[in-house]
Amino acid sequence: MMKLLLSASCLVAACSGAIATASDTPFVGDHLISERKLSRRFIDSDGNYNISFYHINDVHAHLDQFSSSGTDCTNPSRGCYGGYSRVRTVLKETRPEHPDSLLLNVGDEFQGTMYFSYYGGEKIADTLNQLGFDAMTLGNHEFDRGSEYLGQFLDNLTFPIVSANIFSSNEKLNRTIKPFYVFEKYQLAVIGVTTETTPGISSPGPETTFTDPVRAVQDTVDLIRATTNITRIAAITHIGYEEDQRLASETTGLHLIMGGHSHTPLGDFPGAVGPYPTIVKNKDGDEVFIVTAYRWGEYLGYIDVTYDAAGKILEYHGAPIHLTNATAQDPELQAEVDAWRVPFQEFSSQVIGFSDVVLDQSTCQMQECTLGDFISDAMLDYRLNGSTPATAPAFAITNAGGIRATIDQGNVTRGEVLTAFPFGNAVVEVTMAGEFLWTALEGIVSRVSQVNGRAVTSFLQVSRGIRISFSPTAAAGSRLKAVSIGGAPLDRQAEYRVVTIDFVANGGDNFFDPPRKDFVILDTLDEVLVNYIKAKSPVNIALDGRIKAVSTSCKNRRRAEAGSKRGV
Repeated sequence: MMKLLLSASCLVAACSGAIATASDTPFVGDHLISERKLSRRFIDSDGNYNISFYHINDVHAHLDQFSSSGTDCTNPSRGCYGGYSRVRTVLKETRPEHPDSLLLNVGDEFQGTMYFSYYGGEKIADTLNQLGFDAMTLGNHEFDRGSEYLGQFLDNLTFPIVSANIFSSNEKLNRTIKPFYVFEKYQLAVIGVTTETTPGISSPGPETTFTDPVRAVQDTVDLIRATTNITRIAAITHIGYEEDQRLASETTGLHLIMGGHSHTPLGDFPGAVGPYPTIVKNKDGDEVFIVTAYRWGEYLGYIDVTYDAAGKILEYHGAPIHLTNATAQDPELQAEVDAWRVPFQEFSSQVIGFSDVVLDQSTCQMQECTLGDFISDAMLDYRLNGSTPATAPAFAITNAGGIRATIDQGNVTRGEVLTAFPFGNAVVEVTMAGEFLWTALEGIVSRVSQVNGRAVTSFLQVSRGIRISFSPTAAAGSRLKAVSIGGAPLDRQAEYRVVTIDFVANGGDNFFDPPRKDFVILDTLDEVLVNYIKAKSPVNIALDGRIKAVSTSCKNRRRAEAGSKRGV
């Protein structure tokens, strides 16, 4: 197969933000691809057809540019990224050269900045319609305000919504969400799917259910091929990079996947965790091409493919386009974004304190992180201040998935707090038996619940007062090695008062099963953090090892493996 990969650096011109087309780089290994061949936009005598895809995912309400931490860009000299006005510039400058192209949205437009906290979905819908998306699938965060609210949002969109594994009795969702959409002009079908973990990490309500995305995609591919003459089929999938690879390997008839959900950087640049595209063989041994565009709109994905008559991909070129200061902002759209900012700017720009250190979010889903320590300590102190010694909680625990952005060193604003913790969660306190707590913690570090067998969809962060040791290399179900609370080993016969957030207590991210209902809603998490920052300013915190990964010795691993073979 002939393949051409362009790095992000060679795709984006340094000054104007103009995009270099494939004809600017005509060599592919030892082969010369003519400009005429790469610009061809019709079915040739062999039935081959060329089409381009622009795709974006997990923008999370970043309608405007942002700093590297994901918060408002207040110092352009340090770099500004993303923003839909930059996306519009790229599209205006490049789509005329690619008349056969689709612009696809892979979900999670909701939640993440004041543009959503203040306006809900209104300005997001305005922006997506202006950009002229051709289709969109839904992310889990689209359900954060419930199915009815999402239905109202979808009613305001002017393009198809596709997700083959969502079933709802909500009239608006049932009417607007379809399993796939056929673009007759290109004789191409686009299937969508949404992570089936959505009920545990968002709020769709009981009227909306999610099925296995792999089965849903295969059933939809089979339906398309049984009822139409279409062979060219692509998917937009909000299920995560690992699940995209599973989807590719366990299906047939699908050859291009544009993904989202896991915020995975793919490409030829520092920090990328895989190639763009990642190529996986399907059940028939054919190649499936997987691409995704990181998160927050920092990159716009671009891939150009040539399909043969059977719907397989013969050639491709493209790369994720990095949207930086070098990419011009579309003045018309940027003027609107700036105007939308005015009503909440004064509130969000209020300085509430100062931090001597970066409160880092980037590692929270893998290990102890400074922002995780800080928010957990804030939750614990909030309850300690309202408790007597007899009723004092032992520690606080929260989900890393609820921590959304780093808070930079320097002045800390309300807007930064709301960007880092945008979900409106409330602090709660529950009582847990030691045995229940141990089992829950084992599930979290094993990434699978020891009660219900389902995936645990987030790592944890905890306050002082608890220390956890686990072995990430041990078998799931036996990774938790030690837990101490208040300096003493966890007592499985005791009961502990635990501070958490309502989302987690209710079963969010599958931390606790059964979910806890015996709590009272207290202050919102953002207000708790604002007051804590005020009290602790200037903030100075360092990691202290409250969550510690330990190695399983070779001897113990061999013993465990031998025991496993004996059926122990």
